[in-house]
Amino acid sequence: MEVRQKKILKTPVKKQKTHPLKQGQKKGVSKTHVRQFLNRYNTQKTIRVFVAGGSRSGNNPNYTKEAVALGEAIARRNYQLTFGLSSHGIMGAVAQGVLEVWKKKDKKLLKPIQGITTEHYQKLYPDDVLLQEITDIIVSHTLEERKQNLLGADFVVFAPGGLGTLDELVYDCIAMQDGLLEVKPFILFNVDGFFHHLLEYLKDINLKGFSDQMPFIVVDNVYEMDVAFAMISAYRTRIRDKKHARRVVQKIIHELPYIIEQKKANPSTPVSTLIHNKDQVFKRAKLAAKQALARKIETAYLNKEIQRMYDRLATTSRDTALASHKLDNLRQRMKDTGIENGFY
Repeated sequence: MEVRQKKILKTPVKKQKTHPLKQGQKKGVSKTHVRQFLNRYNTQKTIRVFVAGGSRSGNNPNYTKEAVALGEAIARRNYQLTFGLSSHGIMGAVAQGVLEVWKKKDKKLLKPIQGITTEHYQKLYPDDVLLQEITDIIVSHTLEERKQNLLGADFVVFAPGGLGTLDELVYDCIAMQDGLLEVKPFILFNVDGFFHHLLEYLKDINLKGFSDQMPFIVVDNVYEMDVAFAMISAYRTRIRDKKHARRVVQKIIHELPYIIEQKKANPSTPVSTLIHNKDQVFKRAKLAAKQALARKIETAYLNKEIQRMYDRLATTSRDTALASHKLDNLRQRMKDTGIENGFY
């Protein structure tokens, strides 16, 4: 049996002296820097996807099922998974999905997974079978450094998770809002409405003037995720500069429901062809045809938002029923202990 040797890179201590995100705080950005950024962004062969998710599986088996399918979708596209090196929970399920597909492929991508961790977290899984198959590992000195290394990916997927996932999401949003992070697609993997409450909160603080609008691409299952992956791959070559990157992401958000509908109606047609057909209408068709297509895109977007609103209302109803049940139990407890009558 051939024994593979892990490639473990330790980030030089010198890198701790400079904060990579702080470089963006300088006034203005040179044209040379922008050209270098665009050249790397548009021509690199391997697309890196950073997936943030829970180290626990949660109590809904669909979370794990969809996480495995997410990993499979990443591997089928020859993307490289970048994650926090965990074999447990949602993160372990995503890595498992990547490896299962990769083992059956022709190995075009020699390192399908890059794990970025710290010495402390690495010691938690000394003899883990799944992690033994990951040969590209970067060991960061601090959690802050680990986050910055993870954010070097081309786009970010937030899967169901706990406080660590929430911390990562908030950190990334602040970095993008303050201009310390390159604008890139953020995808919320909204399995079974997992992010409903968070989406409502983010919209609320935006409406109240406490934050910018975050350009989240929201998908509800792996089928929609795969279409989103294809759209990102198609549109990423069109980015001209950093400001244009935000507009491109907004365009993907608005057109995604329409392209999903078209893909379901034409399963054998590649997403890139569906996008090309749409673009040709806007470029060459008469005004009436352009207006009709624009209405279809807007209608698909609104229908998706309306459906999510109904889903959120259903979730709220369940939460209200649960709160009512808890209140009844608390009142009964008070009655049983005599607190209602002033005794303890």
